Amino acid sequence: MTKKAPLRILLWHVHGSWTQSFVQGGHRYHLPLLAEGGPWGRGLSGRDWPSAEEIPVDELKDLDVDVVVLQRPEEIQLAARWLRRRPGKDVPAVYVEHNTPREHAATTRHPLAERDDIPLVHVTHFNELMWDSGLAPTVVVPHGIPDPGERYTGELPHGAALINEPARRGRITGTDLLPAFAEIAPVDVYGIGSEDLEGRHPALRPGGDLRSRELHAEVARRRVYLHTARWTSLGLSLLEAMHLGMPVVALATTEAVLAVPPDAGAVSTDVEVLARAYRELIHEPDFAALAGKSAREFALSHYGLDAFLERWDALLTEVTA
Repeated sequence: MTKKAPLRILLWHVHGSWTQSFVQGGHRYHLPLLAEGGPWGRGLSGRDWPSAEEIPVDELKDLDVDVVVLQRPEEIQLAARWLRRRPGKDVPAVYVEHNTPREHAATTRHPLAERDDIPLVHVTHFNELMWDSGLAPTVVVPHGIPDPGERYTGELPHGAALINEPARRGRITGTDLLPAFAEIAPVDVYGIGSEDLEGRHPALRPGGDLRSRELHAEVARRRVYLHTARWTSLGLSLLEAMHLGMPVVALATTEAVLAVPPDAGAVSTDVEVLARAYRELIHEPDFAALAGKSAREFALSHYGLDAFLERWDALLTEVTA
């Protein structure tokens, strides 16, 4: 059987963790580069992705791409101008929707809802359910991540949470709920802007924005992973924590009810129930380790990288046929 040639794919670096998985697929990935950088031309942003390359925007017109992977509405017009071909009409395209709808949960119309020529790829079944996708054909390709390895020690009786801009995003990410857990045991919060939590609670501790390798090592030393998001798409940091072998205490919101099995910790909309589970896991390290093993097993079987790439290959083959 003849092996199919790799596709030439144009995409933007929007979500680093998702892109890290996507560019493992064995194709050629071209990321637009502007001299000033910014959201539309940041290129690789210093990432070491052997199959991906930066390409100056003024050279895109000469690039014979096979498919465009869109992630923001503005990219449709940018791709048309820079490639001199219209996504969905002159060149195949798909649109990846990473987020839950805003502002209205069940009635928000998707920007592609009036188009039937660009498949809309949701990263969770919850997102597909909640967005009004209109005419757009939809498909769900769940997250998949490289396995960081079973690194959990749980040696520190602390909780860990990974929240970018926790002060600004507030109730969206459940930042307001963290003090209830910090009353039981310290909560170390990692991510961009975590330092803005300084002084909010003596046991709520900013951990900074760490590189993946260092972050995994530090988080895995904490006994419990806390997932307090009320209204964000399924965070890859949650899946990474489960891969590490961490037990999870999570709000039963958006896709978390499917991503975290009951024996991996606790999932509920009742904060008091979650607080009791957090206390038990903090004070019972053997029980926490057992729950963490269940979390890792589930994550490997449902959110592994190979299945993610296979689903994407099947979709891209269909779109470019």
